[in-house]
Amino acid sequence: MKRTFILIFSAIALLQSCASQIYMEPQELNTAIQSDEFSFVAKRANPTNYAVINTINSIPNSTATRILELSTGYGLSLKKNLLEVNLPYFGRAYKASTNPSEIGYRFASKDFYLKKSAGKNGKTIYTFEPNDNTAIRRISIEIYPSGSAMVSVDSNDRQPITYDGYLEKFKK
Repeated sequence: MKRTFILIFSAIALLQSCASQIYMEPQELNTAIQSDEFSFVAKRANPTNYAVINTINSIPNSTATRILELSTGYGLSLKKNLLEVNLPYFGRAYKASTNPSEIGYRFASKDFYLKKSAGKNGKTIYTFEPNDNTAIRRISIEIYPSGSAMVSVDSNDRQPITYDGYLEKFKK
């Protein structure tokens, strides 16, 4: 039941974020996907924990929403042999950390399993499984033909979370 609710909510949030805006030209998008070099810019976080939402709703002048708008600087970048992740985390962590730099997902991985597959309606799905980071089980990216994307992070010690955003060419 819980997983069904998460999938339905993610689909609704994704439909809202993928309206009709073109983030990247189709030829540039195909080149980025074929070369496996791109950057994901996170615009929204979609936590799955109601405690986070209840806390946010208790802040004066806040809106009752499950989608959190993010400031600039958060995202994920993929180069040929390097996956760099810098994403905030909102939700329940089952293993507490006293190091403030470990609150979000911030790491670089050179040893990871990469699976790329084609989805329905022209979308491309990347699945990463880092071998040198024991906290992250899987990161999935669904890339749509407009250049918008959704990233979901499945962790060993935290609740899952998804991010909506868009792709841009990797800046060298």
